[in-house]
Amino acid sequence: MVDLDRQLEYWNTEGTQKVFGHPLNLERVSRWLNYESRILDFGCGYGRSLGELFEAGYRNLIGLDFSPAMIAAAQARFPEVEFGVLQSSSTVPGAPASVDGVLLFSVLTCIPTDAGQRALITELHRVLRPGGLLYISDLSLQSDERNLARYARDETKYGKYGVFDLPEGVTVRHHDPEWIATLTSDFEQVALDTIEVLTMNRNPAKAFQWFGLKKA
Repeated sequence: MVDLDRQLEYWNTEGTQKVFGHPLNLERVSRWLNYESRILDFGCGYGRSLGELFEAGYRNLIGLDFSPAMIAAAQARFPEVEFGVLQSSSTVPGAPASVDGVLLFSVLTCIPTDAGQRALITELHRVLRPGGLLYISDLSLQSDERNLARYARDETKYGKYGVFDLPEGVTVRHHDPEWIATLTSDFEQVALDTIEVLTMNRNPAKAFQWFGLKKA
């Protein structure tokens, strides 16, 4: 049985050919993190966001992903940045309060289950210092007919509205704002932006960028 919260075969093969377009809001990041801040990009893929941070002057960076192929691509593109392969999609290596900021870009959509998402956020909360920044960029529930049909088709299969299968053989999730609020209840929300993005299959979609600080 495929582990829905990992789906390693897909992300290690076809997933490496995808383009991820969620924009990095450097202005927001610089409000809470400085150039010396230790920043973790969990589910970093091929390292695009950390590459942008490095170009902007940030140096204390680490990217983690459970796909060896993704990490190899990241290391080739950005050799100055530290990257590593994860052994679990919901376990974060590192001591408690050891990082100042965490990026979570297009990761929750790849972890379809409530339990998997909760486990990950709990781990990120553990490694963040008090007052540290969690920056989530992900896909909202969509309102177009194509997505509504997919939600309805697979709701019974997965027991969750917004979880659905893509034709190429991967299961993904779009998010209700109330669920995100519940998931991040141990953080203080400090900003929330609604944006338009292109999905990895190059379809326009509504997305959100959520910023929260770990409560002291």
